[in-house]
Amino acid sequence: MRLGQWIGFLALAISLYILWQIKQIVLLVFAAVVLATVLNNVVRQMQRYRIKRGIAIAITIVILLAIIVGFFAAIAPRLVEQLQQLVALLPQVSQRLREWFVWVQSVIPSPMLEQFRGFENFAQQLQTLITRLLGNFFVLLNNSVGVVINLLLFFVLTIMLLSNPPQYRRIFILGFPAFYRQRIDEILNECEASLVGWIKGTLIAMAVIAVVSFIGLSLLGVPLPLINAALAGLLEFIPNVGPTLSIVPPVLLALLNAPWKAVAVIVLYIGIQQFESLVLVPWIMKQEVDLLPVFTILAVVVFASLFGFLGLFLAIPLLIVSQIWIKEVLVKDILDRWYLDRNDRFKH
Repeated sequence: MRLGQWIGFLALAISLYILWQIKQIVLLVFAAVVLATVLNNVVRQMQRYRIKRGIAIAITIVILLAIIVGFFAAIAPRLVEQLQQLVALLPQVSQRLREWFVWVQSVIPSPMLEQFRGFENFAQQLQTLITRLLGNFFVLLNNSVGVVINLLLFFVLTIMLLSNPPQYRRIFILGFPAFYRQRIDEILNECEASLVGWIKGTLIAMAVIAVVSFIGLSLLGVPLPLINAALAGLLEFIPNVGPTLSIVPPVLLALLNAPWKAVAVIVLYIGIQQFESLVLVPWIMKQEVDLLPVFTILAVVVFASLFGFLGLFLAIPLLIVSQIWIKEVLVKDILDRWYLDRNDRFKH
């Protein structure tokens, strides 16, 4: 390798190291780009009705804040009340788990119980975890302050990106060779269309799942239906993994009333997930890129392990963008052209 190539390789390695060190900030910027992309689509729709861009941006931001504030104003009082009830019910849940484990021990033969010895102290561990969480309130509060600061930074970045998207887009495109910039612009358009379609579909799915879950849990008489339904709707943002996790709290709470309710909750959530995967998602996700289930699960696991909560939260947008770039750049522009050039050389 020549000296210039070594310098370029070293610069690339240093750049990747710096990006890795500030990965949380990079992910926060990516999240802001995703939200700004969606809001910019709304702004452009308003501009079609001859509304000036500045006014359209202001209206969009006000509507977004009004939806967020209105949602929490309507649901927060009941949510706080049910959270307090949940904290009060946690010791009862722990006790019921102990009783359930004792019953399992009396029913299952001893040789089989040896294989489940690791679960023997699960209820005690749960009680210890609850005590620690309640005892470390100030630590949790401090972390909450950090989350609030990150959220403020996220919204500020979103507004700044929304104020003049073409300028930031041009700066990004200038980082590529001149002959390839038009192609980069086309790829960015495809990323934008896919992200907007996915966000629209996901929001609709979250709302539908939350409403259906609330109705089902209320009919079954499961405690705290509102908070469990809200959790089911929010976790819908994380495909495959989120809906599976959302079933745990209502099942544990159902055990307080009767074991059959826990079974009924499992059946209810399985039915909701089947409705989501077979009816809801195919109907509302017409503009979403085609994501194979295996890739979505791997994306959630890999990005969560690499980047923590932000990686878990942004796994699917990251997968969508990565898939488009790999398909357009690596497959179409490199591998396909390499194959065509190779055939042309053989012909001549």
